[in-house]
Amino acid sequence: MKTLVIVSHPNLTSSRINQAWVEALQKHDDLTIHQLYKAYPDETIDIAREQKLLEAHDRIIFQYPLYWYSTPPLLKKWFDVVLQYGWAYGPGGDNMQGKEIGAAISTYGSTASYQPGGANRFTIEEILRPIEALSHFISATYLPPFSFSDVSNVTDEQLEQSIIDYVNHIRSVTSVA
Repeated sequence: MKTLVIVSHPNLTSSRINQAWVEALQKHDDLTIHQLYKAYPDETIDIAREQKLLEAHDRIIFQYPLYWYSTPPLLKKWFDVVLQYGWAYGPGGDNMQGKEIGAAISTYGSTASYQPGGANRFTIEEILRPIEALSHFISATYLPPFSFSDVSNVTDEQLEQSIIDYVNHIRSVTSVA
């Protein structure tokens, strides 16, 4: 299975967690790492290039920090311009059919804060419903997410374990539906 990890972090060099994940993933020849903010610093997305990348991979993981309960702006723009009518959905739009889509996110808030009654009121799974809905809409299979919380308080040991867990997740996660 060919896996594409689309990393969307506005300032990856300042991110201890996402940068460590990217560095670890780059050591695996069977994973393609694509950094949106590095590829498109002016935010002008090469739609044909992006669609070819998607066509060449079976599993697509969107890696990003949770950003106001959503994706960073460039990833939202990427969804808007790359997943076009007639290509990703609608008549003739079957290029994403059967692909697997997942999300890998880091959060500032604690795990407890992403529970009903917690400070953020919703679970990670609930917050990621738009990604799940997008997957369904383009006839892809949605994969359970990978998340890592409380990033400002992570020890080096916890970060190393998250790297192991993340790589394992990317390689072994399966749909529950």
